[in-house]
Amino acid sequence: MSKLEGKVLVAQGGGPTAVINQSFVGAVLESRKFPQVTRVYGAQHGIRGIVNEDFLDLTEATTHNLEAVAQTPSSGLLSTRDKPTLEYCKEIFQVCKAHGVRYFFYIGGNDSADTCRIVNEEADKEKYELRVIHIPKTIDNDLKVTDHCPGYGSAAKFVAQAFAGVNLDNRALPGVYIGVVMGRHAGFLTAASCLAKKYPDDGPHLIYVPERPLSKDKFIADVKTAYDKYGRCIVAVSEGVVGPSGKAIAAEFTKETDAHGNVQLSGTGALGDLLSAWIKEGTDIKRVRADTLGYLQRSFLGCVSTVDQNEAREVGEKAAQYAIWHNLDGSVCIRRIGDYAVEYFLAPLKDVAREATEMPDEFLNADGNGVTEAFKNYVRPLVGPMPVMERIAAPSVAKVLTK
Repeated sequence: MSKLEGKVLVAQGGGPTAVINQSFVGAVLESRKFPQVTRVYGAQHGIRGIVNEDFLDLTEATTHNLEAVAQTPSSGLLSTRDKPTLEYCKEIFQVCKAHGVRYFFYIGGNDSADTCRIVNEEADKEKYELRVIHIPKTIDNDLKVTDHCPGYGSAAKFVAQAFAGVNLDNRALPGVYIGVVMGRHAGFLTAASCLAKKYPDDGPHLIYVPERPLSKDKFIADVKTAYDKYGRCIVAVSEGVVGPSGKAIAAEFTKETDAHGNVQLSGTGALGDLLSAWIKEGTDIKRVRADTLGYLQRSFLGCVSTVDQNEAREVGEKAAQYAIWHNLDGSVCIRRIGDYAVEYFLAPLKDVAREATEMPDEFLNADGNGVTEAFKNYVRPLVGPMPVMERIAAPSVAKVLTK
């Protein structure tokens, strides 16, 4: 097989993560090793930057500079929420063709995978040799085929540590705390809050995800039961949690939409305020607080999973190897083996594009307000070690005056 000579183009799409630059730098540095690669370009602002020809020549970036970027959270090439329509993708292909791009790597979620699929099909129609690889990225962990997504482990680590801190605070000054976590259709990120628990009475005491409908009556009853048992209650809830109708509860209270027409579920504190009001109306609990974690989960400095970093780097490197070395198209996926190890494989773009996945039933408890040991075993190696959370171990002193 003759070697395909030409340029590499790398872009990033969708929400940033703490480790997306590892994938970007992995793809760039690996690509620069191959003699048939003439230049390596980076598109600023994702597919919008491709259409506008806003390219950086990464062939001339120093390795030291790129390695420093790899350690930096968020999208070094900047991102976009532009919807990958057929016409849009046709423009992307024409730009690639005009610039002599033969290898296109796009880092992102299922919309990014769909972009890759369409661009790949356009190249096939015109009989233009263009290797297209989708590199997985999403904190929601909702891509099909792959065991998990780079970006999820670090966001999950932040969520777990945030709830661990909340638990320490709530134990000192008891009440009800509600934390709203990102996750429109999948509850993987919210569920990671379970790693905040060390002692039997630690929170979160309740976890609600979009995969299980939640009614007002059930929510109030669950909170009251936990509060009566522990004298306090910590709740982790996904922004996309649905009511009995199957519609996101938060969607009933906001009309703001994003570039894809999706209702903004966590742009305000509306869901947390609503759930707080339910508790105050349905119980005699007075100390109730709610927070929306928002963007903090995505690119938080100093809270990065080592496993997540390493795997994000490797999926970028594997993308270059699959495309340039093996002349293949597809989506890089992760397969879990042993306890704990992974291997990489390439899935057809059509199998990953567009549709998202959800948490499997075996990860959720029967009551719909918590997770199982199976999920804890799944998420623990992705997050890695948690900080020390210790309690005073000393005997109580006998009372003298109090009877």
